[in-house]
Order: sequence, then C-alpha cells, then structure tokens
Amino acid sequence: MGVFSYKDIYIEDRRRVLEVNILPEKYCNFDCIFCPIGRSQNKVDTQKSFDEMENSLKELEIIIENTKAELVFINSKGEALINDKIGDIIDLIKDKGLPVRLLSNGYLLGRDEYMKIADKCDEVIGEIKVIKEEDFQKIQRPIEGYTLEEYISNMVSFNKQYNGKFILEITIIKGYNDDEESIQMIKNTIKKISPDKIIVTRIEDEKFKKKLGIADERFKEISNTLLNNW
Repeated sequence: MGVFSYKDIYIEDRRRVLEVNILPEKYCNFDCIFCPIGRSQNKVDTQKSFDEMENSLKELEIIIENTKAELVFINSKGEALINDKIGDIIDLIKDKGLPVRLLSNGYLLGRDEYMKIADKCDEVIGEIKVIKEEDFQKIQRPIEGYTLEEYISNMVSFNKQYNGKFILEITIIKGYNDDEESIQMIKNTIKKISPDKIIVTRIEDEKFKKKLGIADERFKEISNTLLNNW
C-alpha cells in the first residue's frame, strides 16, 4: 500500500476528478497561521525523498483505472513540488492520457527546476493570500529570505513561459486584504500575473472563520470587483 491519500471522485465541468495528496505529512515553504493542516514542522523548499514511492505510483495507476478518472488534481499537504518524484507522478498520469492540475502556493514556480516540472501540467494553480510585505511575513511565515515581491515575480515569470492554463486563487482575509487599498493592489497584481482564470475564496475553516472570515455581503462585493475588472 502506498502513502498517497485520495478524496472521493467528484464531478467538475462534466469531468470525473481524482484529487490526490502526494506528501506523507505536511511539507511546505510557508507556515500560514490559518492553515487547516496545522503548523509546518517541515518548513523546506528543496525536494525530499519519501518511502514507498514505488508502491504509491502503482496504487495511483490502479486507482486512476478503477475510478475512471478524467482529470487528476495534485493537491497536497503543503507544497507538492517538494516530493522528488513529482515528475514521475505527472508522467504516469499523462501516460494514462489524462490531464493534470497542480496546486502550488506559487513561490517555487520561478525556479528553473520547478518550472520545468510544472510545465508538464495542463493546469497550474498559484495562490495569493495577502498583498502587503508585513502581512506576508506575519501571517504566512515563509522561509527566511522570502519576500512578497519575489513571490509575485516568480508567478509572473512562470506564467510568461507557461503554455497551459494558469489559475490564480485569491483568498480574502478579514483585516488583512479586505480594504479598498488592498483590493486595488490585488487588481494590480492580477494584471502583472495575467492568469487565465481567477478564483476568489475566503477562510472557511471553522477554527479561523470567526476571526479571519469575510461576511457574505462584503465577500460578494469584493469577488465581483476582482472578477469583473481584470
């Protein structure tokens, strides 16, 4: 038995989506205070080897066949690019004739070795949570030396050369990026990155929703502003 974990197949745009986590536990280059997985005990941005990868790949192949998946979504506990077998994982899925969607927080996408891996995917999702440097350091708690400017620049660089569909997921967080100045900054960032699609979301985890969640009316207002003006 492998170490990957899976969500039940669900339908999206008439396709059967198989969502897979390829990390045995949380490995990430951030340590966001609102992460539903919890604290980052393994805060890294270099690739790691994990046990049972051969069995995990065999199991993935069987599950793809048994579930009749039509798209595989790599959505992991942390940053999926940390798994040093991610290239093999993507190749296996592609060899099955299926498209691959990869969720990355986006910081590593500007580095050549990770860019080449992400380029294999049909869809890549990058993220923006906050829009000011102070907030980035305070609540996303990245690896030392990371900056918000570089974060955005990495996604800009990636998308300029990427031939697939780049999706930007923007999380609206109460008290951090829900004011008018921040919304304008987000709009400017969207223009820089120039994604193919935008997803606007909010904090839904019950542990953080009361403090960081956005009220329905304000969330709708911000969503409309971002989705209709880019």
